[in-house]
Amino acid sequence: QLQLVESGGGLVQPGGSLRLSCAASRFTLDYYAIGWFRQAPGKEREGVLCISTNGGTIYYADSVKGRFTISKDIPKNTVYLQMTSLKPEDTAVYYCAAQREGPVCRSPRSFGSWGQGTQVTVSS
Repeated sequence: QLQLVESGGGLVQPGGSLRLSCAASRFTLDYYAIGWFRQAPGKEREGVLCISTNGGTIYYADSVKGRFTISKDIPKNTVYLQMTSLKPEDTAVYYCAAQREGPVCRSPRSFGSWGQGTQVTVSS
């Protein structure tokens, strides 16, 4: 069973930055695309960004373009979400998940093996 563990969340002031990590175990990033998602209080979970096995990326959320980037470190088997210029509306629990169909980023509905999430709070 694929396993993903998120970390790096916390409290940050508006305009600040955070880097979230998604550590994979029981599989390698060579085989599955990894997506970042978030769920704010009272809202549905939404896709944020995805990285394919070949390094290609897809933005699922227009609101983070120009502010968030996704990357991966193959030796560490970890995917990162770098968030800059954070806004209060970015406050949410952030999750990572693996693409069920393998190496290519597809619909946000096609992900599984969810991590437990990490809380990001943007507030002054």
